[in-house]
Amino acid sequence: MTLRFFLPFVSSLAIAVASCGHAASGEKADAASSPDEPFKVERVAGFDEPWAMDFDQGTGILFVTEKKGSIRYRMPDGRIGVVTGVPKVEYGGQGGLGDFIFAPGQTGATLDRRVVYLSWAEAGTRDTRGAAVGRADLACLARTSCKLENLKVIWRQQPKVTGRGHYAHRLAFSPDGKYLFVSSGERQKFTPAQDLGTNLGKIVRLLPDGRPAPGNPYADKPSPTNQIWTYGHRNVLGLAFDAEGRLWGLEHGPAGGDELNLIEPGRNYGWPLVSNGDHYDGRPIPRHAARPDLAAPAISWNPVIAPGDFIFYSGDRFPAWKGQALIASFAVPGLVRVRIDGAKGVEEARYPFDNRIREIEQGPDGTIWLLEDGAAPQSGHLLRLVPSAPAN
Repeated sequence: MTLRFFLPFVSSLAIAVASCGHAASGEKADAASSPDEPFKVERVAGFDEPWAMDFDQGTGILFVTEKKGSIRYRMPDGRIGVVTGVPKVEYGGQGGLGDFIFAPGQTGATLDRRVVYLSWAEAGTRDTRGAAVGRADLACLARTSCKLENLKVIWRQQPKVTGRGHYAHRLAFSPDGKYLFVSSGERQKFTPAQDLGTNLGKIVRLLPDGRPAPGNPYADKPSPTNQIWTYGHRNVLGLAFDAEGRLWGLEHGPAGGDELNLIEPGRNYGWPLVSNGDHYDGRPIPRHAARPDLAAPAISWNPVIAPGDFIFYSGDRFPAWKGQALIASFAVPGLVRVRIDGAKGVEEARYPFDNRIREIEQGPDGTIWLLEDGAAPQSGHLLRLVPSAPAN
């Protein structure tokens, strides 16, 4: 039988969360002393080291990836289902199962078959690893069991290298559904970010089947150069489009220098030539101001916020936040809210939580959903934010 569900109200215990505002280094918010809207936090479910989540928009069913290589989903009635057919992942360090998104345009009221995309770290030869992106059919013919079928790898990091860091592997479709964007970390190797002969340290733009998209800045070059949309990136862990259709990337800096960037085709974002942070051993890195030929961040943080993913909020449950970036943070830990002013960002408020926040998504009803980072069984909680008072 097919799955036919609707998103209900979650009746978990509400926990009030205090908040305070802080302007980012070098920026001043108009009203950074308090948030515009208070909220309550509902603890919904527990997961094992969750990394990413996405809603099926037609049914409100929420799918969650767990870093060790599992996908589970929460049905609106609270039951948890399991997805089989997940590829083997290279778990360790920052590696494992990564992002999960639905192909756009799938809004049917039954969840029997969907096209999905996922990313993961895969092993190579001689102790090397790299990120991969796959496309699959998600077949859900029972209430608590789905399966990935016809899984095909459509993109890989080139080359595979040693180490277990900076895979990035976030996924985002353009608003028109024509292009798939993938963030590819520089794997803690620094120099590949400036090497146009690799796709490490890049954001790439692909067709939905994984082929390089026509019109890319280096479309006339051989693979993988013809995939490249932008370069000079360190570890982009968030990709999102704003209401104007502009792509933004949220990037981990070194010791300082986390960045939110407006992503424009062909631009060089500077890593490792410049940063608003320094190396972990204290060696200085030239600041962005020293290289005006390189793309400067819309906003940067020093000390870091250690960002996870982010969204541009578009719902009605928190009307004062509409159009703003809501950033999941490890270092706060909690949420950071940023107002976009043209091509710049201004931090408006911070909302501290007890544990690190890995992921954020907007629910179909305009509520905000978070994933706490947690490696112990069931310690990575799925949280839902609802306004503490009715919206005006």
